[in-house]
Amino acid sequence: MKISQNEIVEENISNASPNDSDDENHNRRVVKAVYNALLRGSGETEKLAKVVGKELEWRYHGPPHCNHMMKKLTGESTQRSFKFRPRRMRSVKGDRLIVEGWEDVGEYWVHVWRVKDGIITQLREYFNTLLTVVSEDSNEVRVWRSTPWARVQGSLPDLVLSI
Repeated sequence: MKISQNEIVEENISNASPNDSDDENHNRRVVKAVYNALLRGSGETEKLAKVVGKELEWRYHGPPHCNHMMKKLTGESTQRSFKFRPRRMRSVKGDRLIVEGWEDVGEYWVHVWRVKDGIITQLREYFNTLLTVVSEDSNEVRVWRSTPWARVQGSLPDLVLSI
């Protein structure tokens, strides 16, 4: 799958009511705003502070030196050397968004965001880790899986996240 740098493949799997759909669209805009602010760099910290909760729950799986997102969100890293360019985004259960991206071999990532009332409350960050997301309360067991491109790029750990 070849995707230009500015194109994000958006997927939606929920059987939501129209009001839920509005919430999902708002949540997508919130998460996209984070990536846009990070791409623009300095001067965007105020925008991030408005959408990232003060008590953000964060989990990370990957090489210790690759937890780029948390370093950027906390201001620990202001370097623009690593840029998150989302390639695929999927809304799951209305309040969660799964975002996937890659640059080269060795730079594959997945973020699972949880957004409540326009504020990001949870982030699961996976770097150089394949991910399969399953639902605890749905007839459809597997709701998302890392893109096939990432699966043929070598040996990576493969985890299952239950939401």
